[in-house]
Parts: sequence; C-alpha cells; structure tokens
Amino acid sequence: MEEGFALWANPSSPHAEGRKAHAALEDARERIKRMLGWEGELIFTSGASEALWIALNRAKAGRRIVSAVEHDAVFRAAPDATVIPIPHFGAEPDREALATALGEGGAIFALQSLNSETGTQMLGARAEHSHELVRQVRAAGGVLLADCSQSAGKMPLPDADMIVVSAHKFGGPIGVGALLVRDFNLLEPSGGHERGYRQGTENLPGALGLAAALEAGGMDSWATDEAERLDFRQTVWAAAEAIAVGPQCSHIIAVAHPTISAQALLIRLDAMGFAVSAGSACSSGTLKKSRVLDAFGVPDDVAARTIRVSLGWNTTPEELERFSEAWASLC
Repeated sequence: MEEGFALWANPSSPHAEGRKAHAALEDARERIKRMLGWEGELIFTSGASEALWIALNRAKAGRRIVSAVEHDAVFRAAPDATVIPIPHFGAEPDREALATALGEGGAIFALQSLNSETGTQMLGARAEHSHELVRQVRAAGGVLLADCSQSAGKMPLPDADMIVVSAHKFGGPIGVGALLVRDFNLLEPSGGHERGYRQGTENLPGALGLAAALEAGGMDSWATDEAERLDFRQTVWAAAEAIAVGPQCSHIIAVAHPTISAQALLIRLDAMGFAVSAGSACSSGTLKKSRVLDAFGVPDDVAARTIRVSLGWNTTPEELERFSEAWASLC
C-alpha cells in the first residue's frame, strides 16, 4: 500500500504518472486473479457491497433471485428480488422453489458461499449439493452470483459466473474488494472506469494491499491450524448449544448460551477483552431477531441467546484458550 501511495496518480490518465499507476493496477489485477485461480475478468470495487450492487443491478439477466439467508447488502441491492427459502436447518435453497423462480431463464441467482452468521458452507467444494445446484441454475439459463466475502482467500472459489470478494475479510485493507466476472457480456456497462463497468477512480493502494494479502498466504499461514480451530469449536459448543446448520467452516462459530441473552454476552465478553458479534442485529437501540437465523429455522428463544465467534488470520492459540476459559466461566 505504501508503494501505491508513493506512485499514486489516476490510472486512467494518459500522462507518464498515470501510466505508471495503470501498470501497477493491472499488475495487481493479474496477481489477484492468479492467487484466486480465476481466469475471467476482475472489476475492482470499494468492497463487497458495491460488488453485489453492480452484479445485481448491471447484470443483463432480467430477474433477480436471492436466498433467504443472504447478507443485508444483497437485499439492499435487490429489494424486489424473489426470495428462495432454506429448509429448516438445511444447507441449501429449496430446489423446487428455485426451479420455479428460474423459470425459462434470464435470471441471476445470488447465494453466499459461506454464511456469515452460522459458518454454513452453502456453496463450495465441501458442500455436496453445490455441483447439482450449479447445474440446475445453468440448465435453466440462469447466472450464478456467489458472495464469497467470507470464504475467498481461505477456501477455493466455487464454480460461479460472478464472485464477490472483500479484502478485509482475509487480512487486506478495508474499502476495497472485487467483482469477478466470467465474461463481461454478462453485464451492462455503465461508463467510467474499470473498462466502463464501474464509476469512480480506482483505489490503487487498496488494490495493491488486496494482492499482497492474498500472496501472504491462505489459512495455511494463519496463527492457528485447522485442528486447533476445530478443537476450539467443539470446546465452545460443548459448554452451550451449538448452532450447527449444515457443513461448517472452522473460523465462524455460532453458539447459543443456555440462559444469557446475546446482548448481555456481548457486554460481558467485551469487558473480558473479547470482541464477538450478536446473532441478532441491533438497530436504533432495538434488538431485532436475526433474519438469517430465522430463515435457517432457529427458534426465537435460541436466536436471542446466539452469538457469533469469528477467528482471523492473527488469532492465536493462546487467545483461543483464554476465550474458552472465559466462555466456561459464563456457562
């Protein structure tokens, strides 16, 4: 990022400084594609939310379909989309409802690769239903949009037509992300930068930071290994009620305390030095039930006691041990 700030100029400018910036940006683009194993196109964005908006609003597909457990950014980008339910405690969308919504084609279907609230693998190598779901969407002439905000840089990308990536989710800088597109023909151009598919000057330092974070290594380079994370998950679940919906990842853990509300848990754990998230969203001072937990079929009383514990690249084994002790003291 320091390199990007040092040579910064508008990458679209024709002067010498602009050409240097453009070369650095294109180099970052190719490095990112190589690290992610992506052979299509890449549009730099300000993050996952903008990437989702571009995909859902600029796609040539005439109709929008989303799963019921998508991030709020998806529903903001496509407020009129057809919503596909998830069978209670299931890990895939209702296939019959999806078939009806897909109809005779001309639709884009948005699905998270890894659910951000439960750690459920909805789409990917470990999700056994993924290949059948991808075939179903494409057989109907649909376009599959995979929100890989939580999985990119940690797990292989799924077989999708468009993929959303967020840098800060794998140790990169905030304020930069990307929309991976199999073919630009899937999108209507809007003018401006990024080959006419995104407006606004590119964030060159952010793009270089995104590339550097991917090159620093995936989960193999984390401070914890998978065995340690899985042991930690079992320890946390053993003391309370596991929210284990479908196949699970090792770095996002949803758990419900036997008696204490999620908001009270946030306060107590914060006082102990731990930053966790509530399974419910707090808006304007009013606790609301998580739409995602509701869609997964988690009962209201359980959802009200559910927190999400997320592990990052710099979370240490010692921190896992300290949290386990703190959690045990609350249970």
